[in-house]
Amino acid sequence: MSLSIGIVGLPNVGKSTLFNALLKSEQALAANYPFATIEPNVGIAAVPDERLAALAPIVHTTTIKPATIEFVDIAGLVKGASQGEGLGNKFLSHIKATSAIAHVLRVFTDPDIIRDTPVDPLADLATVRTELQLADLEILSRQTPPKGSVSPAATQRFDLIQKFTATLNEGHNLSDRIKTLSDDEQTLARQIATELNLLTHKSELFVLNVDENDLSQAANITTDWSQKLHVPAKQIIVVSAKVEAELASLSEQEARDYLQTLGLSESGLDRLARAAYQTLQLQSFLTAGELEVKAWTIPQGTTAVNAAGVIHTDFIKTFIKAKVVTFVDFVALGGWKAAADAGKVRLEGRDYVMQPDDIVEFVLGK
Repeated sequence: MSLSIGIVGLPNVGKSTLFNALLKSEQALAANYPFATIEPNVGIAAVPDERLAALAPIVHTTTIKPATIEFVDIAGLVKGASQGEGLGNKFLSHIKATSAIAHVLRVFTDPDIIRDTPVDPLADLATVRTELQLADLEILSRQTPPKGSVSPAATQRFDLIQKFTATLNEGHNLSDRIKTLSDDEQTLARQIATELNLLTHKSELFVLNVDENDLSQAANITTDWSQKLHVPAKQIIVVSAKVEAELASLSEQEARDYLQTLGLSESGLDRLARAAYQTLQLQSFLTAGELEVKAWTIPQGTTAVNAAGVIHTDFIKTFIKAKVVTFVDFVALGGWKAAADAGKVRLEGRDYVMQPDDIVEFVLGK
């Protein structure tokens, strides 16, 4: 299962620099002028998981495969994008293909970076959100009321579409409105938003691109912007795209040393990957054997049989049971055999709900 995050923002806020750092390569053209990125650059980056390195020597393998996250560097939106300005139609179609939106906001100061308007992160965000809302309104305007003998479900569907339209006309995202609905309405509302591929229904992250000297104040900046944006602090990631680019050019040890000099325990990009998992309510389960140790991405609440299907769809049909041990027990006892001998390996059925610390071996039939 891949997680796709669209990196979105106005021109020259640091999107491509951040993308380059994510991939540890110069796959995007980080140029000092708008529309340096015309086609979306797509790359796969590893989700940090220190557990994998701990498992590898226990099962005698050198092959480590972390969960992955797909990042899409989408060219800078401009005012009027919803009407096609600045290649807007193409940009919006690229956003539609992503699972969530990471708004990159310029908080840094750099007089050498070209910009047509004053630096104002809140205004920048408002511009982008307005264009996404206008694009959604255009889609909703094409939805017609049911005619003839109308079912209650069809009536409820159109009622929600009208609520969506009113919400957007008030300048609010659909994700905010859906949270206020009843449980039954929320389920249908999400189905409609997914069916119509509405942009303002997508989960959001907010990447604050700050000056290097401000990184030591990341906690205070996060609290401040959580209040400004009216979103939970976990959706805000404070980074310096320049620092992340420098980290990407260093060896693993050099990067750790550099982070220490900045008073940081991990990079901003590691925090971005973790925040993406939390925002989209994802988790990993682990497999560990001589061939490899690997993290597999699943939605929270996934059952054992469906987790097996993530490895291979045929496993759903042939699933018999799952051998499960916690990561802590597996490491403390030294592997599958010792964990089984100590009674720490459980046999779980198809309806078992997977937990974030599960190491699993699926038992399959023919």
